[in-house]
Amino acid sequence: ATFAAMVSRLDRDVSRVMKLLEEKGIADNTIVIFTSDNGTHVEGGHDPNFFDSNSIYRGTKRDLYDGGIHTPFVVSWPAVIAPGSETDHVSAFWDFLPTICDLIGEKKPKGIDGISYLPTLTGKGRQHKHDYLYYEFHERGGRKAVLKDGWKLIQLNVNEPEKTRFELYDTNADPSEQNNVIDANPKMAAKLMKIMEKSRTENPNWNFTPDAP
Repeated sequence: ATFAAMVSRLDRDVSRVMKLLEEKGIADNTIVIFTSDNGTHVEGGHDPNFFDSNSIYRGTKRDLYDGGIHTPFVVSWPAVIAPGSETDHVSAFWDFLPTICDLIGEKKPKGIDGISYLPTLTGKGRQHKHDYLYYEFHERGGRKAVLKDGWKLIQLNVNEPEKTRFELYDTNADPSEQNNVIDANPKMAAKLMKIMEKSRTENPNWNFTPDAP
């Protein structure tokens, strides 16, 4: 009940913001972005199955299945983006900073991994794309994932090499990630393993170590 009430309140407050922009006469050229930092959660008594929070996607927050990392991203910019427009461009939160820099004409910081998706929003210019996306998570035994061209390789139990295992999913054909096809695609799995290995930057604050008892 609390979760449902929070969603209702969020809807109402977003509506208040949008109506105020219209009243001020600035709605058409104001950019409003609605998103979240991860997939659905189970904290606070929220039941994602009851609310069908993840639709077809497997997993929840702290998973590297799409249910844990696939997020909503809705942009309202009436003067530029036609209502109901959709895109299959793959991006991540580290793309937000370079996008805003491009938008306001500022230089992007050096040494960042983000790619501006402003061309996708405006429909103008060439949209550069990520060759792949790399993820890692340090709880629940330690997890890594690589997403490339619709293929996703997931490594589980990173903290315990003797128990670690890999799963491979063709997310274009199997967006719910129900069929582990690693045995049928050893070359693709090996390719993504190499990417996973080279993508990680060692950091003393973010080591994969056995979970504390």
